[in-house]
Amino acid sequence: MEILIKLSQFILSLSLIIVLHEFGHYIPAKLFKTRVEKFYLFFDIKFSLFKKKIGETVYGIGWLPLGGYIKIAGMIDESMDKEQMAKEPQPWEFRSKPGWQRLIIMLGGVVVNFILAFIIYVSLAFNYGDTTIPLNSIDGGVLITNPIFIESGFLTGDKIISVDGKEIETYTELRISVIGAKTYKVDRNGEIIDINLPVDFLGKMSSSGDGTGFELRAPFIIQSVSGTSLNKNYDLQQGDIITSINDKEIKYFDQSISILEENKNKTIEVELLRENATLSKTLNVDSNGKLGVAFGYTTKDLVDLGYMELSKNSYSFSQSLAVGSNTFISSMDFYLDQVKAIFNPNTGAYKGLGGFIAIGNIFPGTWDWQIFWRITAIISIMLGVLNLLPIPLLDGGHATFLIYEMVSGRKPSDKFVEYVSVFGLILLLTLVIYANGNDIYKLFNIISF
Repeated sequence: MEILIKLSQFILSLSLIIVLHEFGHYIPAKLFKTRVEKFYLFFDIKFSLFKKKIGETVYGIGWLPLGGYIKIAGMIDESMDKEQMAKEPQPWEFRSKPGWQRLIIMLGGVVVNFILAFIIYVSLAFNYGDTTIPLNSIDGGVLITNPIFIESGFLTGDKIISVDGKEIETYTELRISVIGAKTYKVDRNGEIIDINLPVDFLGKMSSSGDGTGFELRAPFIIQSVSGTSLNKNYDLQQGDIITSINDKEIKYFDQSISILEENKNKTIEVELLRENATLSKTLNVDSNGKLGVAFGYTTKDLVDLGYMELSKNSYSFSQSLAVGSNTFISSMDFYLDQVKAIFNPNTGAYKGLGGFIAIGNIFPGTWDWQIFWRITAIISIMLGVLNLLPIPLLDGGHATFLIYEMVSGRKPSDKFVEYVSVFGLILLLTLVIYANGNDIYKLFNIISF
């Protein structure tokens, strides 16, 4: 059921973004009296799941969910319609229109993607407000378990002050800061130190298979007791908090790990907090240094127990415009940093490039409209930025040719555009295969190990 819910959200989000993107091309094309021959959600190689001709345009749904397209008459696009291009230009064709009109038609999809993301962010701010975790409210610094972070110099308990000279105010900002970051300033037990990330930090992260980063430190809250636990009959209950082991205070779960390791196959004296009452117990540590209990916590647990604070804000419509604008700009900056890192071989970030499985897994296993729209906004920005890349067949590639034509006064020959479009198609297919191949490889590793 969880996979079905994720898949449903992914298809709905992708379909909405694609259709609106193509309408961004379609509307100016019709305004400039340019014939649109096809308007498709997904690709219709060989056959369509649905199609209907209305006026001069065939509207349809293809079977291959790799995107969508509109076929504009007199334009070299994904269809590679050489026969049409060999004929004399007609007034209603794309190639017969002035350069500025063709540029507007080509950039219309990207503009709609960015407008959609902006509207979503404004609407989210107005309807839901926002809830943040102020970084200075987090007790005990961050939890570091990822070997790549430890190798780079981070330790559990570090309090992050700034990234590349910019002060970090919220936990969300900290979580995403690793994309493009070079230097962190941290407070470690009162000593201020600088940590410089290696150039290939993102590459190492992608190869490590460990997705943890700056995590929250939490108390040792018992969620359940294993049926094979040595302590299954020792009256341990969900919600019990271990506060000390062998007279050593356990404020955070991570403090218990080394103590339990030192007491393998031994008994330990434990103090538990249960509904404001303190209980003392003698528990057993197994040969793996475990108690045989599941540890876990909720955001509410951390707030109620004073481990962090939540800052909740609601906004008027005018305030939502400002908040939505700031969120849009920060999301754009974040994704541009990702793109720059991916195209810089030295970072190794390309190793983490994901395809449809990776994008689908962003969605939660339960349906939450707030999260759905937030992810949809991010994907819309991703599609807009990627389409702006000057790669033939992408909107940015077409726009590059048009800008060259408008500046130089010389139009690239149809034969040249045809050749580079074939190259662009091969490049895009290679990227799609590589990204989705990465997904399959990671999935295979998860299943195998």
